[in-house]
Amino acid sequence: IIREETTFLYVEDDARSREVMELIMTMAMGVKNLVMFENSTEFASRLAALSPMPNVILLDIHVKPYDGFEMLRMIREHPTLKNATVIALTASVMNEEVEMMRTRGFDGAIGKPLSMSLFPDLIKRVIEGQSVWHTT
Repeated sequence: IIREETTFLYVEDDARSREVMELIMTMAMGVKNLVMFENSTEFASRLAALSPMPNVILLDIHVKPYDGFEMLRMIREHPTLKNATVIALTASVMNEEVEMMRTRGFDGAIGKPLSMSLFPDLIKRVIEGQSVWHTT
């Protein structure tokens, strides 16, 4: 079960993916605090303006103008958010890219399309500190 005070941020440029995430998070997981950015424009300042700050950040890897790796760097440089749980969401699951996600500091990765049956458990496991690299 996700703690009520947990705040999520999802950065995703695809409207349908945002809709699916909202359904999964609110209906299947009972998440109360979900913020979504439709792109990564002015990411650092938009992130800093959030209140409350997100504990869990889900990043689509292929977003513009900043990709998931650039956004991760900004998050890790932010004094309040550097220890936030950051999960990569991606449709590209080539071994090299997954390895790059690991080495650059993501806390986990979940492949798209998202599975309504698997996603809640995968998120719970990452939040609990497990290493989850579910990209199939």
